[in-house]
Amino acid sequence: MENDRRIGVYICHCGTNIAGTVDIEELTEYARHLPGVVVVRDYKFVCSEPGQNLIKEDIRELGLNRVVVAACSPRMHEPTFRRAVAQAGLNPYLLQIANIREQCSWVHEDGNTDKAKALVNAAAQKAYYLEPRDTREVPVNPSVLVIGGGIAGIQAALKIADATHKVYLVEREPSIGGRMIQLDKTFPTLDCSSCILTPKMASVASHPFVELMTYSEVVDVSGYVGNFRVKIRRNPRYVDESICTGCGICIQKCPWKTDSEFDMGLGKRKAIYTPFPQAVPNIPVIDTETCVYFKKGTCRACELFCEPKAIDFQQTERFEEIEVGAIIVATGYDVFDPSPIYQYGYKRLDNVVTSLEFERMCSATGPTGGEVVLKSGEAPTSVAIIHCVGSRDQNYFEYCSRVCCMYALKFAHLVKEKTEADVYQIYMDMRAYGKGFEEFYRRVSDEGVNFVRGKVAEITDQALTDEERGKLIVACEDTLLGRLVRIPVDMVVLCPAMKARADAAEMARLMNISRGADGFFLERHPKLEPISTNTDGVFVVGCAQGPKDIPDTVAQASAGAAEALALIDAGKVEVEAITAAVNEELCSGCKVCIGLCPYNAITFSEEKKVVEISDVLCKGCGVCVAACPAGAIIGRHFTDTQIFAEIEGILADARPPVAAI
Repeated sequence: MENDRRIGVYICHCGTNIAGTVDIEELTEYARHLPGVVVVRDYKFVCSEPGQNLIKEDIRELGLNRVVVAACSPRMHEPTFRRAVAQAGLNPYLLQIANIREQCSWVHEDGNTDKAKALVNAAAQKAYYLEPRDTREVPVNPSVLVIGGGIAGIQAALKIADATHKVYLVEREPSIGGRMIQLDKTFPTLDCSSCILTPKMASVASHPFVELMTYSEVVDVSGYVGNFRVKIRRNPRYVDESICTGCGICIQKCPWKTDSEFDMGLGKRKAIYTPFPQAVPNIPVIDTETCVYFKKGTCRACELFCEPKAIDFQQTERFEEIEVGAIIVATGYDVFDPSPIYQYGYKRLDNVVTSLEFERMCSATGPTGGEVVLKSGEAPTSVAIIHCVGSRDQNYFEYCSRVCCMYALKFAHLVKEKTEADVYQIYMDMRAYGKGFEEFYRRVSDEGVNFVRGKVAEITDQALTDEERGKLIVACEDTLLGRLVRIPVDMVVLCPAMKARADAAEMARLMNISRGADGFFLERHPKLEPISTNTDGVFVVGCAQGPKDIPDTVAQASAGAAEALALIDAGKVEVEAITAAVNEELCSGCKVCIGLCPYNAITFSEEKKVVEISDVLCKGCGVCVAACPAGAIIGRHFTDTQIFAEIEGILADARPPVAAI
């Protein structure tokens, strides 16, 4: 049997990532004596074009029929090497990766060479028994679902729609616009947020290839890459969208008010309302928690004064099902509520506000008409802006929220522009990276803003001197001066952390995608695949993937659109051959495997009373194979013979391959 196997082993230095701790020369010499190995080569970077060419040439000239690459994780470059061996005429599934970087050189201080030998031996032993596998293709639906109507979702939807593909844009709020539409101006150019965004909002709403589904939520996702089936709940507006003209008479005549969510509770809205004047679509929605008709059956003022007769109190939620080939998740972020940080006094002391509250205060369409004022209505004479509220804090969020330093500088500029107040920036580290950001930092510095480097210990209204009486006192350590300081101010603006949305866990479950320790959706690879997720055909963009500013969000949304277009324009997608299969004669229908499958690839057939595995959804992880108590599930890419050979390779020094089982 050994004469039928011609194995080539290729050992990567990976610069010094591997060669720095593994003796490549010793490992190469060791591999030469493994059963079936006819050639062993080491190279600085096997994944590079010259490295791949080494493999291709040896396959053609030496007649290799099995290839072992000892390099980094297969998650990193297995597709690269599969393509290389396929281009040389060898079945791509006759390739085996030995991970001697992440599982060896990076994690051990000594003994790395011995472990690398064991891993290479195990890979060679398994490769000895590899069998060719055939892939197949499935058609791709040319439509795309975009979840989230903020700047990321709008940008992605427009890019795809401009390529003449149908896009379903689903937004849970009554209007698209997301967080960006709540902002006043954007750094570093100080463009009006509404001036930038509202034209895009109008474009996406009127685009012939976009179906806008606002006040709606995704409630179920099934299917697989290229063929997703999505169930969407359309919440009742109690206003007929096909009749309503957006005249706003119903809002004017409504006598009932409540706090405006869009204005962060600083302003009021009616029981029937549009979130903001430029809302898209410009169709009101009735808040049943505030509307007296839904509470007591009285007051039909909106219905009485509506000339088109668009008010419909009998509307109910309805469900729609759509089919798409790709899904882009652009659900954005939430802002941390700093109330738990008791020493900052938020919601306990007057005139302590958060960043979004300050944004609404500065906006011309906001509750104060663009004026920066205290609760008393007077203009402040001094303002403190506190950085990193909850960010870079082991008690709350350990990561940097990336945008806080820059919007804090923007706030300082706006305060100086609108008032005569003294401004204090209290920061730990100033992070003004990006095009034009450092220049903006210098500009704000030249405007007379006071910078205090240190972490705030407390914000209190307990005065110790006459100067502090009637003020908010910010107590902190100035680390540059090396002393404690107390800064009396009229207003404090907190810059809270950006955090994952409250419904991120439920969205991750629906999409079958992963989340990181920070709660944001996890990309497949942080460098090479920052848009893709562990579920093929599902892409994540914008702040749903992690904190970022508007330019980075727009760039990533465009990249997500490009990924989706590449998928649907191909018209078909190749399905992996390394999947699991069920022996129906052995399956007892216990369903143990169903709950364990991380890809939702297993279903139960009520007709056959056995489980069935979708070849498209299955990724061949092997969990079901290991868990099946009846041994009814087999992995097409790993037989018992291969697994036992691999184990023998790990445990022994170049033992002969085990006999076929």
